[in-house]
Amino acid sequence: MNLRAEIVDGPLRPMKRSVGEGTGAFVVFEGVVRGLEAGKPIRALEYQVYEPMAKKQLDLLARRILLEYGLLDIAVWHSKGVVGVGEVSFRLVIEGSHRQESLEAVGEFIERMKRDVPIWKRPVFADAKPSSKRGPSAVESDGAGSKSVRKATSKSKRKPKR
Repeated sequence: MNLRAEIVDGPLRPMKRSVGEGTGAFVVFEGVVRGLEAGKPIRALEYQVYEPMAKKQLDLLARRILLEYGLLDIAVWHSKGVVGVGEVSFRLVIEGSHRQESLEAVGEFIERMKRDVPIWKRPVFADAKPSSKRGPSAVESDGAGSKSVRKATSKSKRKPKR
């Protein structure tokens, strides 16, 4: 049984794949930055991370999922900083003896991570001018100088992507 959880600067590099003894399912999920956010073109996402807690929460989550689903191995990486459109910002690798629990574990891991791990994303819009000034991640200006709390856009009751 192996476990790995990392926070890395910028986009993730391509992964070399290998499987262990007894592996019947090797599932790799990669989250890629889309070109649109709230219907507007973006050039990147900036991920802000409360790193000591995020690392601890990713590790704890990986351990729980590993045990709950009877997996062989689990590894997770999440970016911090700026990740451009088309680049990978999140990777989850799960090895299990069987396909069903391995695939179910991927979805459950992602749902819990979005809810529990202190990682927030901020779109860098295509028409925005580069700036060294960083704003808060959970609160954004509405353009009129007032601030509003970012709301989830999905129909589910999950918290917004962090």
